[in-house]
Amino acid sequence: MANELGVANFIANVDTVGKAVLVFLLILSIASWYLIVTKSLANWLEAKRAKEFLTKFWQHQSIDSLSGSLKQTKPDNAFAKLAAEGLTAMRNSNGYGAHKLAAAGGTSEFMTRAIRNGIDQESARSENGLTILASAGSASPYVGLFGTVWAIYHALVNIGLSGQGTLDKVAGPVGEALIMTAIGLAVAIPAVFAYNAFNRRNRMWLAKLDAFAHDLFVMLTVGNVADEKVKPELKSVGDVS
Repeated sequence: MANELGVANFIANVDTVGKAVLVFLLILSIASWYLIVTKSLANWLEAKRAKEFLTKFWQHQSIDSLSGSLKQTKPDNAFAKLAAEGLTAMRNSNGYGAHKLAAAGGTSEFMTRAIRNGIDQESARSENGLTILASAGSASPYVGLFGTVWAIYHALVNIGLSGQGTLDKVAGPVGEALIMTAIGLAVAIPAVFAYNAFNRRNRMWLAKLDAFAHDLFVMLTVGNVADEKVKPELKSVGDVS
């Protein structure tokens, strides 16, 4: 009797629609756990690399030193990529003529657009996979409920055809049908927790990146203006001598 009421017996006796529901829930579960594991590892590695980069970043003595360091190593985190894009924008800002739209508003506006574009790209990249987690978290309970209703319907039909509505005849099929709901919840709960955790991480990550972008912009623009002021002074001193 115990074997007849088990999960294995339910899976063995489920019809085509029920099997399709189980396969769909299995695919959602595999996709969710794949994203949970891979994104957790990727976020941990990027946070570690970003911490190391920021420690070295503020130890540079000048913009030239920072530029040379970024040329030697390929950026491996969002902060390093943003710094590289800011430096590239600073070098290229003087290469556009006044008739170019890219130079509209001056160097500061050109750098602002470049840095903001880098933040937008990181925001889009950090959201990869969240749609699947959101879909699994929201749809899995309803998919499981559909499987439950379908299984209960067939159980009641079989009970009606047999003409036996005793408790031992009803408890087994109905209990096994509720397994569908349990499976749907088992798929949805981890996906919902992971989705909320990744969303919180992304908000904090982008807030730190935005603060770094402000510091980077100020450092590059002020440093660039300071260099432009110093160069004429050095040139005039050389002429006098």
